[in-house]
Amino acid sequence: MRTRVLRPTLKTPFHIDFAWWQAHDRDWHLFLYSLLCPEHQRQVDPQTGEQTFDWVDPETAEVHRMDQMQYFLTTHCAKAPDFLSPRLPLVDRIFRLFLANNNTPMTPQEIAEALRVSPMTVLRVLSGPKVYRGLRPVAKRA
Repeated sequence: MRTRVLRPTLKTPFHIDFAWWQAHDRDWHLFLYSLLCPEHQRQVDPQTGEQTFDWVDPETAEVHRMDQMQYFLTTHCAKAPDFLSPRLPLVDRIFRLFLANNNTPMTPQEIAEALRVSPMTVLRVLSGPKVYRGLRPVAKRA
């Protein structure tokens, strides 16, 4: 019996799959720490910043498990004007865009529009054989 693999398209929603990222990158927490603004780097210990709590999305009222670093990144640091600098590699800009948007799923078309790049370039980066920074298609719920 053959299994069918669906290729992502320009309309496939993506997000940061934090569970995948944590399982595949031992230094994920240090990477998040490096994205914090200086103010929050002083407030968070990278070794103990993993304390999780329930966070309620103010727009959707969905409850998400979040740690202290993710909270500071999404609610403060990602709002800084230079957080999405065009000088950054595209993968990093996409990752930061999801942080700035509370990890709200976005299609390659939406990402391209926000970052002012080609939608096909975004699709190639996100649908290649290697998963970068946990950027994956949103899993469909059964």
